[in-house]
Amino acid sequence: MDVTRRDFVGSAVAVIAAGAAIMKPAPAYADAKAKPPWDRPPLEPAVAGRDYRPVVTPNGATLPFKVVDGVKVFHLIAEEVLHEFAPGLKAKCWGFNGRVHGPTIEAVEGDRVRIYVTNSLNSATAIHWHAVLVPNGMDGVGGLTQKVIEPGQTFKYEFTLPTAGTFMYHSHHNEMVQVAFGLMGMFVVHPRQREAKPADRDYAILLSEWKIIAGATRPDPNEMSDFNVFTFNARAFPGTAPLVAKLGERVRIRIGNLSPTDHHPIHIHGHAFKVVATDGGPVPESAQWPETTVLVAVGSTRTIEFIADNPGDWLMHCHMTHHMMNQMGHGLPNLIGVDTAELDKKIGQLIPGYMTMTGEEMAGMSDMPMPPNSISMMPARGPFGDLTTGGMATIVKVREELEEGKDPGWYKHPEHASNKPATPDELKRDGISPPERKPIHGEHKH
Repeated sequence: MDVTRRDFVGSAVAVIAAGAAIMKPAPAYADAKAKPPWDRPPLEPAVAGRDYRPVVTPNGATLPFKVVDGVKVFHLIAEEVLHEFAPGLKAKCWGFNGRVHGPTIEAVEGDRVRIYVTNSLNSATAIHWHAVLVPNGMDGVGGLTQKVIEPGQTFKYEFTLPTAGTFMYHSHHNEMVQVAFGLMGMFVVHPRQREAKPADRDYAILLSEWKIIAGATRPDPNEMSDFNVFTFNARAFPGTAPLVAKLGERVRIRIGNLSPTDHHPIHIHGHAFKVVATDGGPVPESAQWPETTVLVAVGSTRTIEFIADNPGDWLMHCHMTHHMMNQMGHGLPNLIGVDTAELDKKIGQLIPGYMTMTGEEMAGMSDMPMPPNSISMMPARGPFGDLTTGGMATIVKVREELEEGKDPGWYKHPEHASNKPATPDELKRDGISPPERKPIHGEHKH
């Protein structure tokens, strides 16, 4: 193909001009005088079921609202709440509307919302709408963008929701105390347009961590490292509700983290997912990749999606191993390898049934008596025995058939796909010769 000098120069000029146009920064708004997104006229209030599929907050609730002159009106009441983390452990926390954490606020992109916040605590507060794009005067930082909400006062926040996404809300005044006591919740904004791949199940989970000394009635807000209660929606396993799905459904899980200190790598068994959004916005499909663990940093949200294509009971948990145990698993001396048989025998004469907790074998301890207002480090009973998991965990239950609103119970494994002890004939067939087991120093039976 013949290319003249004139053609080449003309083409090069065109390419350079096009590149300059691409690289030229776009203005913040097409019209400098246009109103910012949060101050534009609201759209017609979206209706649940018709315009969006409502999100489900396991162990939680959605904040009700009413529509007044085209505005969705919500009311949050900050108050002290006696909260149960799991059977056996309650504490006086701070929450909203009788709940810890507060109920999920749910709306749709383009909705105008008016949120009243009443302070029924004995301390001043202010509420920040975490990652929601709002006017500066609605940002909710006590002393910076507003006066604090004094005890007994009610403040009003009002703005139009400019973008869809998974956000959060929390106290932004004396945060070390108020966030540690539980003043937080999820804020879900659905897209105005119908999604190309809508979720069949849409769950919201807020992560947090607490320090509650056995027998204490309040969390310790001064703790910075040794937390001993780790929660999904302010509940610790086995007090967490399962997430259910029918085989073949698309499952969306919105995970937010407002822990005081720790990031949490959330892992799901039996499925691979993709991170489809952060609190900053959706992740383009071309930038998504398969994962089985997502790191949810403090102050961030991650939205994951997967197809429930593998039936069974699948553990979903934080992969920090100390975050998978409860209160009584912290602060123990290291007695691994120590023979405590004689000690147990002597103390057992005074306290029948006494057994030293060495940490070597925690199974079988789910029925042990516990100190007042405390929960065992590994407390759950599974279909095959003690499930030595606690803390920041739950179970994703995938079934071919589901009765909505009802826990399907434990999964029944097909006989051909069920793990069991190897038989002598199987070992012989495959040439496996297990070595004779030798007692380990300090090993004993209780």
